Amino acid sequence: MKHLPSRLAALAVGLFPASAMAHPGHDGAHGFANGIMHPLTGIDHLLAMLFVGLGAALFVKRRGWLIPATFLASLVVGFLTAGYISGSLVEATILVSLIALGLATAFRLEAPVQLAILPVAAFGYAHGAAHGIEMPQGAAPALFAAGFFLSSAILHAGGYWLSRILPLPALRIFGAAGAGMGLLLAGLG
Repeated sequence: MKHLPSRLAALAVGLFPASAMAHPGHDGAHGFANGIMHPLTGIDHLLAMLFVGLGAALFVKRRGWLIPATFLASLVVGFLTAGYISGSLVEATILVSLIALGLATAFRLEAPVQLAILPVAAFGYAHGAAHGIEMPQGAAPALFAAGFFLSSAILHAGGYWLSRILPLPALRIFGAAGAGMGLLLAGLG
């Protein structure tokens, strides 16, 4: 446990791409592998997915599993309807998701599940639409969607795991840093 902060720092540095957002073109193999990598290659997507898992553990007293389930269902709907929404609205909502989820973690805001799923559904929809808009040309949509769905679910589980191993002060700092990253990215955009 004493090496955990240094391991988390190394993981964060290793996951922080040269570009802060997951939006540049994706080179290499198309389909499932690109879908898996998409949520991992942008700090905005990565942190938001982790915060959803944290939220399932921290913000909702009962039925917390509905938070990631709602996000994942909305992710699919967003992907399927990506052509019907503005890319700039999608990007703005993703940044709002990062800021809101980060602040909720930092301040450990609790909410009834019926209230919490409303913004989570909107955030999931925006992330799914972004995946649809940014799908590499020539990628098989079903394989790409299966990849980012799986990767997102794993990141949700990772956030849930972090909520179990990190002390509350560390989680609050993590939340504040995530909200700060969202504000920084909003300022760069």
